[in-house]
Amino acid sequence: MVVLICLCFLLWEEVHGWGFKNGIFHNSIWLEQAAGVYHREARAGKYKLTYAEAKTVCEFEGGRLATYKQLEAARKIGFHVCAAGWMAKGRVGYPIVKPGPNCGFGKTGIIDYGIRLNRSERWDAYCYNPHAKECGGVFTDPKRIFKSPGFPNEYDDNQVCYWHIRLKYGQRIHLSFLDFDLEHDPGCLADYVEIYDSYDDVHGFVGRYCGDELPEDIISTGNVMTLKFLSDASVTAGGFQIKYVTVDPASKYNQTKNTSTTGNKKFLAGRYSHL
Repeated sequence: MVVLICLCFLLWEEVHGWGFKNGIFHNSIWLEQAAGVYHREARAGKYKLTYAEAKTVCEFEGGRLATYKQLEAARKIGFHVCAAGWMAKGRVGYPIVKPGPNCGFGKTGIIDYGIRLNRSERWDAYCYNPHAKECGGVFTDPKRIFKSPGFPNEYDDNQVCYWHIRLKYGQRIHLSFLDFDLEHDPGCLADYVEIYDSYDDVHGFVGRYCGDELPEDIISTGNVMTLKFLSDASVTAGGFQIKYVTVDPASKYNQTKNTSTTGNKKFLAGRYSHL
């Protein structure tokens, strides 16, 4: 009995240091560390960075390559990217919260490719910089406004930013554009924002946006969404402000949908079952 009481006490002390927020069981220290972990790819696209180039990408922004532990800490609070990237000491892997048929090999955790002997292999990068949260982030708040780097000033050249939104299971995300001014070109090949109705930039592509016209509001099919912002090496513009709010479960969503047929909203058909 004494042993059982001691065991219960130790477990309580362990659990007391943890918290349950937005559907994720986590430790506050992990949350603080994970705030500075983010994914980067080369401006030329996915899987284009050698180890030396990946280090340079992170250092250019004042950071460094994330360690395995830092990436796992971010994953514990919902950081999920279906793209292998360099970490510190030449390690390669990617964080999976929920496995899919083409991502994670049916597993969760850090999908670890190990330390690579060939540092000329080309992957993406996972950077760590707790003091540079302006470009991208992982959001679990019920509502939030986020902006392009430097807004209301013009954004810089050669930006690559990801925002991952993850709400509680059953909720949806209502995305609204408050300000929008990117370099205009007919194919949106220079500077653009891409939106994905999923927790990566592989599945659930919704659209690519540029120019200065406000895109329509978007309501997700599930509780996760990804936004990606890229700018090229020339011509910048004023940037953007985007707001999201939680749409609480089906009854409110259906009511909103039925009463908004004439409004400026884009409702996504139910294609995916998210986290």
